[in-house]
Amino acid sequence: MTEGANILVVDDDEIVARTVERTLRAGGFRVSVANSGVEALQMARRNVPDLMVLDVLMPGMDGYEVCREVRNDPLLSGLPVLFLTAKGKDEDRITGLRAGADDYLSKPFNLDELYLRVRAILRRTQRAERRDEPTAVLTVGDYELDTRSFQLAGPRGVVTLTPVQFDLLYHLMSHAGQVFSPERLLQEVWDYPHETGSPDLVRVHIKNLRSKIEVDPSQPEFIRTVKGHGYTVAAD
Repeated sequence: MTEGANILVVDDDEIVARTVERTLRAGGFRVSVANSGVEALQMARRNVPDLMVLDVLMPGMDGYEVCREVRNDPLLSGLPVLFLTAKGKDEDRITGLRAGADDYLSKPFNLDELYLRVRAILRRTQRAERRDEPTAVLTVGDYELDTRSFQLAGPRGVVTLTPVQFDLLYHLMSHAGQVFSPERLLQEVWDYPHETGSPDLVRVHIKNLRSKIEVDPSQPEFIRTVKGHGYTVAAD
C-alpha cells in the first residue's frame, strides 16, 4: 500500500512546502519538511523516507546537488526522487534526470497531478521490491542485468543503474524484441494513468541509459529506436 508512506518534502519556499505537505497528508501519507538541501540530507540519513519531493532552485546546495549526494550515498542510493522545478526547458530536465531523479514536475504544478505522480512512483517502487525472480540475472545478448544489485554488465563493463533506469531496462529486457511506445512505457513502467505524463520523460531516460551502456551511444545497438513506434531491446 502506498498510503502511509513516508515522504520528505524539500523546498526553501515555506508556503510551497506546506501546501505540498497538506496535499500529501490529505492523501494518507506521512510527511516531513526540510527547507534546505543540507537539512534534507541530514533528515533523510536519520530516517530514510520512501520518496523525496525535491525543489531545484534553492540557495546553497540546490536540488541537483542534493540528488547527486543521494545517488552517491550507499544509505540513500535507492531513494526515489521527484523534482519540482521552475526550470522547464529540456536541458534543465535532462540535467535533473542525469543527476539521478526519477521524475520531474514543472512549477507551477497542479496538486492533483503531484499526488498522482507520487502514488505512481511509490507503486512502481513497491512493485519492484516485491519482484520475485527465478534467477537473479536477466541476460539478453551481451548484457546481463543483476536484479538484486541494480548492476548491468555489458561491453562497457559493469555499471550501476538508478532505480528508474533499472525498472525501464528490466521491462525492455524482459520483453526483448517487443516495441514499446513512450506512452505505453509511461503506463507500464512509471505506472501513470492513460494520457498522463510526458513522453519526454521516457526519451530522456532512454538517452541517459544509452550513454551509460551503449558502446557508441550515438549509434545504439542494444536499445533501438523503431521510428514512429517506440523503443525495443534487440533480442539478437
